Amino acid sequence: MVGVSGASGTPYAAAVLRALLAAGESVDLVVSRASRLTLLDETGIAFRDAHWQDDLREWLARGADGKPYPVPRGLGDVRYWAAGDLAAGPSSGSYPAKGMIIVPASTACVAGVALGLSKDLLQRAASVTLKEGRRLVVAVRETPLNGQTLRHLVTLDDAGAIVLPASPAFYAGATHIQDLVDFVAGRVLDAAGVPHRLYRRWEGELGGGARETGS
Repeated sequence: MVGVSGASGTPYAAAVLRALLAAGESVDLVVSRASRLTLLDETGIAFRDAHWQDDLREWLARGADGKPYPVPRGLGDVRYWAAGDLAAGPSSGSYPAKGMIIVPASTACVAGVALGLSKDLLQRAASVTLKEGRRLVVAVRETPLNGQTLRHLVTLDDAGAIVLPASPAFYAGATHIQDLVDFVAGRVLDAAGVPHRLYRRWEGELGGGARETGS
């Protein structure tokens, strides 16, 4: 399952979703109300419940730099749930799921999950994921982090979640914004146990990334 909260970083969510579909994974998707405002601001795309397939396809077809991006054929493996639907399948521990990714995770979302508020389906599904002992990856996207948020992140870590700051690295030889986005998305998928080829992995050779890019 993938939950998209209201933090800046909608390209991270798009990259994760594209890679999950390319890996043949079925995806349950929740897009919070706050994240729709962020998506509209960052991409100009209005995400609508009634037209979610068209809007999701447009979102995934756009790279972090605004240029067209290849999208896995079809969205048949995506099941969309409205954020306000607390009776949805993922609100119950009996609903089959491997785990959950929250990308990007806002500090408000982090607080809600850490405190067990379940104010919307995204937070409820995350709480269910933890109580069922399934893997929860929280890709927090905020800086700087205050003490309260740090305590919430420690609470999530203590509960078994994987706290993964959206912090790109540069050893993979990034030359474009999308490369940095894909690195973070790849680390998210690593934590979720999903195979991918989004970035060049470290192989113990200094300068390998620079040589690959010809710099």
